[in-house]
Amino acid sequence: MCQETPNVTCRMSDPPVMEWTVRDTEVWLRKEGFDDTVIKILCHENQLNGKCLLVLNEHDFATEPLNTLKLKDRKCLYISCKSLQRDNQNILMDLGLLEIPSVNLYAPQSHFNKHECSEYSESERVSPPVSEDGRIHRLPAEKTKALLSFCYVVVVTWITAFVMVIVHDRVPDMKKYPPLPDIFLDNVPHIPWAFDMCEVTGTLLFTIWLIVLLFHKHRFILMRRFFALSGTVFLLRCVTMLITSLSVPGAHLQCTPRNYATQSSSVFGDLATKLSQAYVIWRGAGMSIQGVRTCGDYMFSGHTVALTMLNFFITEYTPRHVYYLHTLSWMMNMFGIFFILAAHEHYSIDVFVAFYITSRLFLYYHTLSNNQALMQRDSTRTKVWFPLFSYFESSVDGIVPNEYETPTEIIYNLLSFFKSKLSFLRYLHSCFTAKSSEVIDSNHVMDNVQENKSKQS
Repeated sequence: MCQETPNVTCRMSDPPVMEWTVRDTEVWLRKEGFDDTVIKILCHENQLNGKCLLVLNEHDFATEPLNTLKLKDRKCLYISCKSLQRDNQNILMDLGLLEIPSVNLYAPQSHFNKHECSEYSESERVSPPVSEDGRIHRLPAEKTKALLSFCYVVVVTWITAFVMVIVHDRVPDMKKYPPLPDIFLDNVPHIPWAFDMCEVTGTLLFTIWLIVLLFHKHRFILMRRFFALSGTVFLLRCVTMLITSLSVPGAHLQCTPRNYATQSSSVFGDLATKLSQAYVIWRGAGMSIQGVRTCGDYMFSGHTVALTMLNFFITEYTPRHVYYLHTLSWMMNMFGIFFILAAHEHYSIDVFVAFYITSRLFLYYHTLSNNQALMQRDSTRTKVWFPLFSYFESSVDGIVPNEYETPTEIIYNLLSFFKSKLSFLRYLHSCFTAKSSEVIDSNHVMDNVQENKSKQS
């Protein structure tokens, strides 16, 4: 049966497996090569239909009546049923019958005992349907999640700007607290124009990233990942630079706390002034080429975070064969970091910590999102410790493919979007007009009734 007959697992579409009768099960068993003995036990004596086949597990094969089959028939039936369940795993997922395996796959083979096998078989899970390379055929855009992630990063940038105003006013006195010893800063002379070059490099990387987003087919998934990761890193940066204020790294920097006493003596006036300063920082994206100059925000480097995050997203979501773009992106990332240090705007530890945290968070996030089983094995703990990830990646069960749209397709999608919105507005207008007409007609009828009553009286 298993070896005598080729693999011809029935993929009946009419009727679906859930609607198979006992007769359909008998037809499927014959196609799988089973003899009358197996068919008699399963169909004639126990009346197994399609639903029963989909929920057969290892425990069923170890008990009556399946354990009365010959070993060969039982093993072959087990393989056929597993193949049928794999082909219909979406149905099992909708029924809530798929669970995450609870075995430790990394344990030595000697520890993989019979008890663990039993636990595995009872909580067996088949991964969601993906292609051979691990990529999903369909990925929902979920624009609402992209909008929420954008709101998240906007709120975080506002918080960051406000914290930068606070830490600027707490900057240590440069005369009392000189720059800390630093291997790089002590041996590399100050280059005045280096920080501007760093921001120009970041602007170029951001432009490349916008082009990738424009043409990428799954741009909304990329957007929400970029916003979520960037917001999280900068929120962590707010905490670190607020906790500890390092001394100014360069003597060329003119860092003195702002004096708000002459502007306003009230608490609300002081808060309003700080909010206005935060708005200036937020509007200029914290960039010196936009006229923003701040001190005290050293642990860790926000410019390094932006350069590294853009570099990793560009290299991750562009084709692997475009190696020259990846090389260019990495060179711009490294040169941007060098320019930060050459400008003596940050300590070396600021840059190192920023690069490490950003790169590790990016890699951890994508490792989990590309392997959902790692997250789903303990979904409750994941929701507690990674709430944003659990929400944003709940419908992504594999690697996001690097697929792109042509300009024609982009224009067509935009026209279709506006056309659908226009149709929806017209529908709302027609509903409103019909409702208004009903109200007017009702008022007219009431007026006629009142007029008739007055005439009768």
